[in-house]
Amino acid sequence: MTRALLIVTLAVGLGRGGEPPLTARERQSHVDSFEHVWKTVRDNHWDPALGGVEWQAVHDELRPSLDRVKTWDEARSVMSAMLARLKQSHFAILPADVYRDIEARPKAGKESPEQGKRPGFGDGRIGFDVRVVAGQALVTKVDEDANAWQKGVRPGWQVLRVEGEDLGQVIARIQQAYQDSSLKDFILIRGMQAKLSCEEGEAVHAEFLDGGGRKTALEMVCGKPRGAVARFGFLPPQHVWFETRRLEPNAGYVAFNMFLDPARLMPAFSDAVASFAKSDGIVIDLRGNPGGIGVMAMGMAGFFIDKPGQQLGAMFMRQTPLKFFVNPRRPLFRGPLAVLVDGASASTSEIFAGGMQDLGRARIFGSRTAGAALPSVIEKLPNGDGFQYALANYVSEGGRTLEGNGVTPDSAAAPSRESLLAGRDPALAAAVAWIQSQKKDRSGDTR
Repeated sequence: MTRALLIVTLAVGLGRGGEPPLTARERQSHVDSFEHVWKTVRDNHWDPALGGVEWQAVHDELRPSLDRVKTWDEARSVMSAMLARLKQSHFAILPADVYRDIEARPKAGKESPEQGKRPGFGDGRIGFDVRVVAGQALVTKVDEDANAWQKGVRPGWQVLRVEGEDLGQVIARIQQAYQDSSLKDFILIRGMQAKLSCEEGEAVHAEFLDGGGRKTALEMVCGKPRGAVARFGFLPPQHVWFETRRLEPNAGYVAFNMFLDPARLMPAFSDAVASFAKSDGIVIDLRGNPGGIGVMAMGMAGFFIDKPGQQLGAMFMRQTPLKFFVNPRRPLFRGPLAVLVDGASASTSEIFAGGMQDLGRARIFGSRTAGAALPSVIEKLPNGDGFQYALANYVSEGGRTLEGNGVTPDSAAAPSRESLLAGRDPALAAAVAWIQSQKKDRSGDTR
């Protein structure tokens, strides 16, 4: 089986209809998958008692049902029904077609994930970010040194097709499977990243709808990955980047793509905070940040909180609970702190944003986060479907269970095609306006 350590959570998927009857081999693959799912939950759930669920009894009740199923949908339904007994949204079966949508597209001459290769993304950089807005894959940011920028790609353009594949159909499949899940935006973004994954020097063919509503077909050359290589645990090597700049009229801005590479990121973060000592406020942009090393959130929070004993929340595992205590440090910034999040902000990003929100130390802008605060594993089952299970439970300092719920912004602000084409960033603009309003309040002015 193929395994990849991720920091996301999947909701129960929907199957496909109109299937032919199961063969004997397919039926056995479903039995093998059922047994694997059952044993994995038994051996890895953070609560050995499973919240009082009689897991052996659930097995004995549902296992005979597999002998009577006639389609893949029915087999998935049995496994989904088993997981539903846990009453936890982050244990799920992912249909094979959706599973393929969120894994990297096969490269010419290379082994595909379906042939046994570990799923993953190319190391190259396509040069632009994509979000799904109102069912459309929209470019939200373009790197000005990327070939895509040179070819004319701009924020607000809609990506219609990649290598001949209709992204609208991919989006529809994922939206159907995750229609009732907080993870929908996260999985949609992962699906778009998969389709746009590439190796350095590779040509990527895509069709866009430009700002004038015209269809434009382009061939773009994939560039060098951004950032430095970082390694952690069982994760494949990741490229981690860090960005800082000043915003008008007087605010600091910090962004980074993952909570990894602490030896490099923590000093860079400290230097950024120090450089913004005289700013009216600081904006930390965690949009698109899927998380990483949880303890880094404690260290970063310490640059804004000096009161001892504060914590962002606690993660409950099979052994000892991990409490996310804030580690006060210097330099300390006491001014307004704004945190930007979206549906692709997950795991440690949610722990940081939710914890700072609960402590009253930061105001959150953007859209609701992924609700995927837990470390989890996704595996490819014998029948080709995906199975994801969480390894812990997380409760914020305010008593909120972030898993399946996410962090709700204090000020909602999401992009649109119109705002992107006009070069506006609603969430960032709202954050800067709030920081300036806090300056006026401190000087005795009214908002």
